[in-house]
Amino acid sequence: MKIALIGSGNVATVLGRLIAKNGHQVCQVISREAGNAKLLADELGAGFADFDGVPDRTADLFIIAISDAALENFFVKGALHDKIVVHTAGSVSKDILRNFAHSYGVLYPLQTLRKEMPEIPPIPLLIDGSDDGVTDFIEAFARSISQNVQRVNDEQRLKLHAAAVIVSNFTNHLYAIAEDFCIKENVHFDMLKPLIMETAARVNHASPAKVQTGPAIRKDILTLDKHLRLFTAHPKLRTMYLRLTDSIMNP
Repeated sequence: MKIALIGSGNVATVLGRLIAKNGHQVCQVISREAGNAKLLADELGAGFADFDGVPDRTADLFIIAISDAALENFFVKGALHDKIVVHTAGSVSKDILRNFAHSYGVLYPLQTLRKEMPEIPPIPLLIDGSDDGVTDFIEAFARSISQNVQRVNDEQRLKLHAAAVIVSNFTNHLYAIAEDFCIKENVHFDMLKPLIMETAARVNHASPAKVQTGPAIRKDILTLDKHLRLFTAHPKLRTMYLRLTDSIMNP
């Protein structure tokens, strides 16, 4: 299948590599900046253009891989009403493409993606389409590049996107806070990395609620009090510790 990518950032880059790896052809990369489009196009052996350029109409599928916010004002030269066009956003309705193409949908990768990834991780794909035929087409393509494909509507995708922010972005923010605390208190954050990996691995085998550990779930008031006294010099961290402790103790 011939694919045109609109976008040249992290999602477009990783999807482009995955698409090529699975035997499809990326025929064109379109980006706001021609230089960025060329960089990715050269890697994938594709043509390139900026948003003022002409889309490659030989493409079977156009994938718009730009930020959720950018989709609100997206425009590319040349109508694609007779083509199938999808976006990759988690929080944007598929219907934002209604005036852009007659056949449209969503191909949302439920994964954190970076250009610098040495290997492509498993990428669940959430898909949807403007009608059953389009959805079938998108699903067939998605299954050719991923072993985990689910049909979800706009509301379901938004809910999973919100949950993804909690388990990924919020969790990583806690890592950053803990690292800052370790630096300021002259202890080694690296010592926590095996614990981070073990805790994350447990959710592959059990519900997170079933494997919760720590002083809050045990209602170990003595240890909690020691931690809170330690955090007196870190008021922001102390407040967060109190709130999370209350959430664990009173689910």
